[in-house]
Amino acid sequence: MIRPVVVFAVGNPSRGDDAIGPELCGRLEKWLDHEGLGERVELIEDFQLQIEHALDLQGRQLALFIDAGANTPAPYTFQRIVPATGNAYTTHELPPEAVLQVYVQTENAEPPPAFVLCVRGEQFELGEGFCVAAALHLDAAFDLLTRLLQQPSLATWVQASRTAAG
Repeated sequence: MIRPVVVFAVGNPSRGDDAIGPELCGRLEKWLDHEGLGERVELIEDFQLQIEHALDLQGRQLALFIDAGANTPAPYTFQRIVPATGNAYTTHELPPEAVLQVYVQTENAEPPPAFVLCVRGEQFELGEGFCVAAALHLDAAFDLLTRLLQQPSLATWVQASRTAAG
């Protein structure tokens, strides 16, 4: 059974605030289980986005990409995205918009509505932990995620993107 929502959490747990995506993924997994919502959402954690992630968009109603950003307004940005080959919003090579574009090219169809949650990070050095500011940003982002995933709908997510912090 394909779950209607897919969440991609990107980041390297060994590189300081770059671990924001994996940390949020872990928190979400526990929260979804606790709330009995695990059948609605598939969580995919990876170091960075790959073209193969376009296959994970098949049959979805909504897609969310979570990552840390070095120059993101605090505490985060949350915005709808469309297929494109343009610039990255995050610290990784393949931006979410490019994954959507790969979907368009391989499936000859429009991808599901997609959004990016980019959480501000401050330090990305190997072996570092979360800085205090990033931990606060992470908490704010988790609050948003729980609101989004309680009743996921395009209208709710669009409204949230219009009123999101950042």
